[in-house]
Amino acid sequence: MVNEPSLSPQDFGWIEVICGGMFSGKTEELIRRAKRAHIAGQNVVVVKPAIDKRYSDTEIVSHNESALPSILVDTADQIVLLTGNAKVVCIDEAQFFDERIIDVTNSLANDGKRVIVAGLDMDFEGKPFGPMPYLLAISEFVTKLHAVCTESGAMANFSQRVVDNANTVLVGEYDAYEPRARHCFRPSIDKRRGKPIQPFRPSVSSKEHSEETDNESIH
Repeated sequence: MVNEPSLSPQDFGWIEVICGGMFSGKTEELIRRAKRAHIAGQNVVVVKPAIDKRYSDTEIVSHNESALPSILVDTADQIVLLTGNAKVVCIDEAQFFDERIIDVTNSLANDGKRVIVAGLDMDFEGKPFGPMPYLLAISEFVTKLHAVCTESGAMANFSQRVVDNANTVLVGEYDAYEPRARHCFRPSIDKRRGKPIQPFRPSVSSKEHSEETDNESIH
């Protein structure tokens, strides 16, 4: 179940954290909530750390290729300067910020803003990642998402690194990580056990079936 509070305007703020491993849909869920807030007529600002330029410099992009315009920031303090008129502040890849992000999110929420934070809760060694455990502790709402283990097909909450790199921060995607269940997770680095995950694109036959179904419902 996705734990999302009411979209109705309030005079007080709060913090929501969307967490999980790689390929669990965190950015997808952040985008969904941002779009719903925009539809509700609220001023939404989306930011992400400058280190994350995997897909775009000007958008947050999910692994499923959903996208939303965003602002690159070098430090957490810049977020305060860029979101003065925002009612909703969305922060993607929060694990890449330093501990200042904790005070910044608290300050934004205390200023009456809805703050939606998405990030990895564990690093490639299965340890709490950067400021994420603190953000989880101070937030009013927490949603933990899971991917599908590429080795066993079970629920996956670990991010298995499959390239020879021992740096804690390694901005990667399908080439560097795969989701693993607990019983398949081998920290810190393992060989690839499953096929690389590709973005989901409906087949032509699926699109045709969908169009036929829509036509039938119209008639």
